[in-house]
Amino acid sequence: MDDNEPMEHEDPPTMDVWSSADITCGDLKDQPGQSLHDTMKENDKYHVTSDEEKGIHIINIKAIEDIGYIQPDTLLLNSLGADQESACKHGLCFTDGQRKVDYILAYTYKKSSTNRTLSKKFHHNNSLHASRSSKDSHQLPGGTGDVEHAENEPKIDYHEDDKRFRREEYEGNLIETGLELEKDEETKLHGVGFVKIHAPWNVLCREAEFMKLKLPTKKIYHINQKQGLMHKLNSVLQKITEPIQPKVASHRPQTVKHLSYPFSREKQHLFDMSDKDSFFDSKTRSSIVYEILKRTTCTKAKYSMGITSLLANGVYSAAYPQHDGDYENDIEPNDRKLLCDEWASYGVFYKYQPIDLVRKYFGEKIALYFAWLGVYTQMLIPASIVGIIVFLYGCATVDHDIPSMEMCDQRNNMTMCPLCDKTCNYWKISSACATARASHLFDNPATVFFSVFMALWAATFMEHWKRRQMRLNYRWDLTGFEEEQDHPRAEYEAKVLQKSLKKDQRRKETEKEKLTWRDRVPAYATNLVSIIFMIGMTFAIVFGVIVYRVSTAAALAMSSNPSARANVRATVTATAVIINLVVILILDEVYGCIARWLTQIEVPKTDKTFEERLIFKAFLLKFVNAYTPIFYVAFFKGRFAGRPGDYLYIFGSFRMEECAPGGCLMELCIQLSIIMLGKQLIQNNLFEIGIPKMKKLIRYLKSRRQTYLGHEEPLKKKQRYELDYDLEPFAGLTPEYMEMIIQFGFVTLFVASFPLAPLFALLNNIIEIRLDAKKFITELRRPVAVRAKDIGIWYNILRGIGKLAVIINAFVISFTSDFIPRLVYLYMYSPDGTMHGFLNNTLAYFNVSDFKPGTGPNIDEEVGYPVEICRYKDYREPPWSENKYDITKEFWAVLAARLAFVIVFQNLVMFMSDFVDWIIPDIPKDISEQIHREKVLMVEVFLKEEQGKLQLLETWKENDKKKGENYNNQSPRLFRCSTESPTSAYSHRVDV
Repeated sequence: MDDNEPMEHEDPPTMDVWSSADITCGDLKDQPGQSLHDTMKENDKYHVTSDEEKGIHIINIKAIEDIGYIQPDTLLLNSLGADQESACKHGLCFTDGQRKVDYILAYTYKKSSTNRTLSKKFHHNNSLHASRSSKDSHQLPGGTGDVEHAENEPKIDYHEDDKRFRREEYEGNLIETGLELEKDEETKLHGVGFVKIHAPWNVLCREAEFMKLKLPTKKIYHINQKQGLMHKLNSVLQKITEPIQPKVASHRPQTVKHLSYPFSREKQHLFDMSDKDSFFDSKTRSSIVYEILKRTTCTKAKYSMGITSLLANGVYSAAYPQHDGDYENDIEPNDRKLLCDEWASYGVFYKYQPIDLVRKYFGEKIALYFAWLGVYTQMLIPASIVGIIVFLYGCATVDHDIPSMEMCDQRNNMTMCPLCDKTCNYWKISSACATARASHLFDNPATVFFSVFMALWAATFMEHWKRRQMRLNYRWDLTGFEEEQDHPRAEYEAKVLQKSLKKDQRRKETEKEKLTWRDRVPAYATNLVSIIFMIGMTFAIVFGVIVYRVSTAAALAMSSNPSARANVRATVTATAVIINLVVILILDEVYGCIARWLTQIEVPKTDKTFEERLIFKAFLLKFVNAYTPIFYVAFFKGRFAGRPGDYLYIFGSFRMEECAPGGCLMELCIQLSIIMLGKQLIQNNLFEIGIPKMKKLIRYLKSRRQTYLGHEEPLKKKQRYELDYDLEPFAGLTPEYMEMIIQFGFVTLFVASFPLAPLFALLNNIIEIRLDAKKFITELRRPVAVRAKDIGIWYNILRGIGKLAVIINAFVISFTSDFIPRLVYLYMYSPDGTMHGFLNNTLAYFNVSDFKPGTGPNIDEEVGYPVEICRYKDYREPPWSENKYDITKEFWAVLAARLAFVIVFQNLVMFMSDFVDWIIPDIPKDISEQIHREKVLMVEVFLKEEQGKLQLLETWKENDKKKGENYNNQSPRLFRCSTESPTSAYSHRVDV
């Protein structure tokens, strides 16, 4: 065995060797009369060069098997059966019906009038370039065309020729890594060719070891179950929730678990390989192939090009793993159909998600998104219930609210100052009765309690998710997973190459180049200026809407229609909010594209860095875009309007708008509800459903037209990879997360003004889960599975929004609502200790003779009597005072109370949130115990293995001693030889 030991450190053999090994190990047993040479001849279409050319002898294959590249007497797939025949028909395997298709590379090519296809030449190692001119070079399985015929025909254009050469070299390099390829250009899609990739067993084992994949071992242990009262409660809860559990086997509670360990070819005997076909599932196989695709390069273009660069340059048009099969009609069961029935159907909206099956099919990163969305939706249920109770409390107490009753009382009717200059008339405060009553539904003492509750809810939600995430990490064997350094992005490598070429022109240097902050200064400056400009543009748009509101209010006030004049405020508010909504939806798409462009010019090194920077920029811009109109209504509207006789004007003629007598909280509620509901309904229905379906329809019509023009047979059924090619490419989870994070902001930031926000978010998310699931199953190509142990930067954004929500809700309660002014009046200024007189206390007096010339109303017939004194909402001295129209002491008392409330509320709620964070452990106790137990069991497994080795050595020594004694009894000469070299016999046996 010493002679074969170095093979563990050698480069893995190519596809041809492993194909020969597979045939030797499996096929020869079924064909005892056939020689190895004949068998390999029959399978010559899978080979490029012969074993003799490579200098590899079949006698060494057993040694290769011993180190874990190939398992003896076992094929990766069994002989062609009924299931494999159907799989082969649907494009799920190679034409031999055995090897699974793990990945697809698609490319476009131009067919000549004779429908010829280009030759496919693949070579190995040092003979790759030298043998290109050879006419007897081998072709890839499935390829067609004659080399001599191709040489005699006129050449196609340079770009197509260049792409073909790049593909040839890249695919040849893939074969050298051990992958097996098969081409298919006789497809129903006109001008589209496909390269099917299969990873044989030896490649899977090698890459699994490189990627440190944790796989199940043979060791099985029982999971400790809760005892006593908790066990009974869990069993009762399981029986109650049985109807809402998905009908998926993997969703059942686990009582036993396989001990997992990072895969090692030297320790294959530890792993549970009873079924090698399912030992590496489809998402693991595709992720292994994708890792090889990223690592493999072609250098024909004078610089290294990986799969991302080849896709970007159009050498390949797509690269994707296949779906497991169809999801419609009465087809053979597969994971995709099961997910479609039990997860992506609106009829199962009330059921739990089969997260384990989602992870098995799509990988951990996508499964974590849906798990987080499920936890968020579950946590919205108690928040919705409390919000409904708060709203019902407002409805029940609206008839007992003294300030709104005083406003609606006709006997106490007060004449209010005009809302605009010249054209607006005096008006009665009783006309705002409906607004005041509606404001009480959201502006009542229960709102303060709800704000505190939602702050604690956000902290509890974050802790609950951390615990849920830890349980999933344990269940999915990710407890010790650490993300490795990712491969550099193709754009980064190209930029480094440009820099090195510039330096090489000046001086020769051998050290490896990299991009420094000096190289990125122009990009950083562009980012800063662009972000400031876009934020300024958002503010400008909001200011434009303000001008629209003011000008429209003035125009409607001059209308001859009495109903238009009576509903000025409602009309202006509704139309302005709709304009804001449309602008927000448009700018959301624009800002998303700009954020991606700004991130691209920074040239981040890895995909992870690129994604984090993109998320930060997109979130910043979309946050400002979505919440700027709401911030204006909550904190700025009516604060700088001035007073009668001294108003603040825009452009010298338009007065700044004021809040209604009942306050701006009702308008804030309208603004928040319309923007929140409008974003959810339009983005969900139009952007997430309509646009993908429209793109799919366009691609379908285009392919039909090309098929008709190409005179392809219309009855030929498409293969699985052709159907997947028509689907929309997966664009990442950033849009999905972003939509939910913005919604989380609506639920928490301004919840004091809209207690029903959690309810509308809950209803939306119930649909959103199934909508996203249906999109992933039916509308998108299957994404490459990505391992992840958390949701990444999104968790930090959620925590930041939760902290910001406490501050914003404190200011909304203090400055936007009338909660603090009512408390100050009740305990400091009320003559009888009740709220009677509060309305009169908040309205100041103004003498109409103090209007500036040309600003007073032209007519006062609607009032019915001459007006001398009008009222406006402010804390100011009356006109008969010595310091008329100055701010009163009550204003300062209310302001001090507001600021004190903000400080107390913020610190109290922050302390309570941190207390919740501290009291709830991040790792559940039972999970912590199970993780510790797994470590102990793994140590025991290795100790037993070492003990077994020692016992084996002792047995060998004893056998050697016994045989030595026998030799001594039979021949003294042999005894003398053994005493001269006491270790020779043992050493000899170990070598054998």
